[in-house]
Amino acid sequence: MMIWLFAGLIGSLTAAGVYLTLRAQTFPVVLGLTLLSYAVNLFLFGMGRLNTNAAAVLGANATYTDPLPQALVLTAIVIAFAMTAFVIVLALFTRHTLGGDGVNGESSDRRDS
Repeated sequence: MMIWLFAGLIGSLTAAGVYLTLRAQTFPVVLGLTLLSYAVNLFLFGMGRLNTNAAAVLGANATYTDPLPQALVLTAIVIAFAMTAFVIVLALFTRHTLGGDGVNGESSDRRDS
């Protein structure tokens, strides 16, 4: 039961992230990329299979926890934070330069008069 809930959560985050990424304004695109990074982090963490009562170091116990998915998630969190900060600064610069927040190069805030 818990596996289906976890898979549904990853699928929902991915679907919402793709939907928001395909929007025509910068804030939904940034939010969509953030949701996609959350989905990837959960996917990477789910690949590691949670072991209870297992040591984190080889040789300390008969069973051990694989540290690779945890290292991948930590690296993905850092990369996602840097990417989000860069995209926000780029969106603010584009909004200042073009006067709008449309991702197609046209401003959506200007009114034709």
